[in-house]
Amino acid sequence: MSRRKKGRRRGTGMVSITVIVLAFMVVMAVQIYRIKEKDDAYVAREQELKQEYQDETQRASEIGDLETYMKSSEYIEDVAKSKLGLTYKNEIIFKESRD
Repeated sequence: MSRRKKGRRRGTGMVSITVIVLAFMVVMAVQIYRIKEKDDAYVAREQELKQEYQDETQRASEIGDLETYMKSSEYIEDVAKSKLGLTYKNEIIFKESRD
């Protein structure tokens, strides 16, 4: 083989390797981009879930407070006065006249 043929083979081999490496880099760049998009979506979903958790925790606390109030004698008195119209013996009820 002459030197020219060996040089052409080396040049062809280098071009082939360069094309393969560039193709590999493009594929990796696309994969990295897709993974970054998924990661951003997961971060956004995590923030939504954290907010939802805080809202539900606050709601559970409010329900607990309401349950405590409903078990108290104050609640029983409020219901007896507002819905049943009951009063203590020493209380006076004033009603507005509608004229």
